[in-house]
Amino acid sequence: MAVIYVERDSQKGIIIGRQGTRLKKVGTEARKDLEKFFDKSIYLELFVKVEPNWRNRDNKLRAFGYIE
Repeated sequence: MAVIYVERDSQKGIIIGRQGTRLKKVGTEARKDLEKFFDKSIYLELFVKVEPNWRNRDNKLRAFGYIE
């Protein structure tokens, strides 16, 4: 399972795309890479969530692994 965080609802629509086509493409490519890396079949669930102003909050950046 993976979560893609965006700051605004409008960005969420961009990531998902019309009828979910863009998110499906991202998920398919990610799944292929993961299957190649782990050398086994992978089931991948993707979610897009809105987290306002996450790029300017140290606790969120730390939780997402961008800073220590």
